[in-house]
Amino acid sequence: MTRLCAVAAAVCVLAAAGMAQTGAPKYQKLTITEKFYCEGAYFGDFNKDGKMDVVSGPFWYEGPDFQKKHEYRPVKEYQPTGYSDNFLTFCADFNGDGWMDVFCVPFPGAEGFWFENNQGKDGPWPKHSALKGVDGESPCWGDVNGDGRPELICCNGGFYGYATYDPAKGDQPWKFVPVTPKGRYSRYAHGQGFGDINGDGKVDLLESGAWWEQPKEAKAGEPWVRHAYPFAGAAAQLLVYDVDGDGLNDVVTAVQCHGYGLVWHKQVRDEKGQISFKQNVILPPNPDLKGSELRISQLHALEVADVNGDGVPDVLTGKRFWAHGPKGDKEPSAPAVVYWFIVNRDKAKGVTFTPVMVDDNSGVGTQVAACDLNGDKVPDVIVGNKKGTFIFLSK
Repeated sequence: MTRLCAVAAAVCVLAAAGMAQTGAPKYQKLTITEKFYCEGAYFGDFNKDGKMDVVSGPFWYEGPDFQKKHEYRPVKEYQPTGYSDNFLTFCADFNGDGWMDVFCVPFPGAEGFWFENNQGKDGPWPKHSALKGVDGESPCWGDVNGDGRPELICCNGGFYGYATYDPAKGDQPWKFVPVTPKGRYSRYAHGQGFGDINGDGKVDLLESGAWWEQPKEAKAGEPWVRHAYPFAGAAAQLLVYDVDGDGLNDVVTAVQCHGYGLVWHKQVRDEKGQISFKQNVILPPNPDLKGSELRISQLHALEVADVNGDGVPDVLTGKRFWAHGPKGDKEPSAPAVVYWFIVNRDKAKGVTFTPVMVDDNSGVGTQVAACDLNGDKVPDVIVGNKKGTFIFLSK
């Protein structure tokens, strides 16, 4: 596993031995609700019954059929022409009591709160302030500092960095650790990502125009080393993993998350070991709008998981429906699709990506999640967005 954007990713992104397929599996679509509560849904075992549950907006839904819902915070429905107060959702045990809690990434720039699992009791979950001012439109969830717990990778107060929590002090606000000088990292900054770019065993942070190298011994207040590279004009999540199997981590991302384009950047090194990248196009950033070539606008959420069991991680993405309402962005009302892009490694042809559609009437939000919900060791798909909440269970 090369990308950890989730607690329990080692459990939820599994490939079954001998289960390799030519494409993604067939899915059973569960329409949980058609109401707009959030733009990011997630997963966790909230009732400790050993089955994975799903959280989307103000409810969590009991697995394995996800028909029984529980209200964990006040219910508020939003109009799809506007925005919600919940752009992404992540889960972990934030106070060390052994129960999975929920963190809601707010509207960019707002205060982020986590909700304490009430351990099966009735009523709303206790609400705790985590971080004032969660900036950026694609915060990520992964272990940056090597403490074995996920951190929130985001912008804050003009800096880019990550926020940590201490389970022994669950009632305390999270600590934001900047890795950059103060700059242009606004509440609407596009493009956040993480992964080990240089292979030194430490997690680096990525943005649309650079990657930040984590020092061997990071010191408080000292920025990490910046390496400029134009990954994207306006990225969503930047996925870091070895796409072509050469032992070097590459980068996959959207070119313009409110326009078009999906690319992967192959890492290359010169004789001195200096790192650079070579861009490879998966979906063109300037498609022929009259042609039959596949195009997907508003690729505002990406995730990676091995969906066909061949041991090679694949890319999950889709269209964020009405990211800026019915008249904003490119083709705002085109079918709200969800796609797997299956990675094919071929010694003669190199790397190719085979698109396999999961659905054409749901799309992604600012988050899309992949997790084995039904125990068949194949990643299922979870989305919460302006069209509602949907779960796609592999058959």
